[in-house]
Amino acid sequence: MTAMWAVRDIATAAFSAVLCAGLIVLLRPALRRYALARPNARSSHYEPTPQGGGIAVIAATIAATGLGIFGLGASIAPPPATVLAAIVLIAGVGAADDIRPLAVIPRLLLQALAIAAVIYALPDELRTLPILPWWLERVVLFLAGLWFVNLVNFMDGIDWMTVAEVVPVAAALVAIGYLGALPRDGVIVAIALGGAMIGFAYFNRPVARLFLGDVGSLPTGLLLGWLLVLLAGNGNLAAALLLPLYYLADATITLIRRLAGHERIWQAHRTHFYQVATDRGFSVLDVVARVFLVNVCLGALAAITIIVPGRLSDLGALMAGAVLVIWLLAAFAKGKK
Repeated sequence: MTAMWAVRDIATAAFSAVLCAGLIVLLRPALRRYALARPNARSSHYEPTPQGGGIAVIAATIAATGLGIFGLGASIAPPPATVLAAIVLIAGVGAADDIRPLAVIPRLLLQALAIAAVIYALPDELRTLPILPWWLERVVLFLAGLWFVNLVNFMDGIDWMTVAEVVPVAAALVAIGYLGALPRDGVIVAIALGGAMIGFAYFNRPVARLFLGDVGSLPTGLLLGWLLVLLAGNGNLAAALLLPLYYLADATITLIRRLAGHERIWQAHRTHFYQVATDRGFSVLDVVARVFLVNVCLGALAAITIIVPGRLSDLGALMAGAVLVIWLLAAFAKGKK
């Protein structure tokens, strides 16, 4: 069965990558006209560049998920329709923001609606923090989801950054799914998302000719968040924390630092560690290569917690992951001589 799944999964990933690349070729003329990202205080680019490549990424992810579940003869339940509807909703919010920036409050409210829908669709028996009452756990998941969706958006600030995050995380989720720690529908979504991001990577390579845009980063964050909750709900909280640990650390530390400095956190800035690194001598490729390698290592540590279950292995893997991420953040902050 595993060998048959592997063949289907490779076909799903290839279909997603090719479809995403094809859609980008078709969409680029319209994106040049209606969705140009002009340089601002947060930007790492100096020329107006079309954004909105996330339309192709999310469309290909949804189509490839359907192919993987229905078109290749798989006999598994698809992701809840509520989750797919929430992905479309939050992608629509991102698309509107890419074309004409939305006010902060309406944008957050619409994001909150999509996140609440995903949490509502979770099975009642799914528990990620069983030490808490069920209702309080759901509140924590909602707040964490709102933050995670936005931090994925915040971290999409240089060429290939989201590719360097999503591809290894998606690959790790697939491997973990093969170990039985992630439901089969979640595995197919991870395959489809990873394949679509590979299809997007060619157009986003430095110096990028196309950006993902909020239409891609917001639903990507929501999909990854949903997959990580499914993983944690299977009793693998350590693995679910390890996979996005670099993104969590960079974005959260930056937010705390800005709050402590009484900055307006909703305004554009260039103070994330990866942005500071590019200002202090690292090239874009230097940064994304290090992020990619650290994410591969975090994925391996997450897999270890599945293969060797227990509190000791969870704690050891989390400590090793934390040391690795701290090393990377320190290197980015120091810069190159």
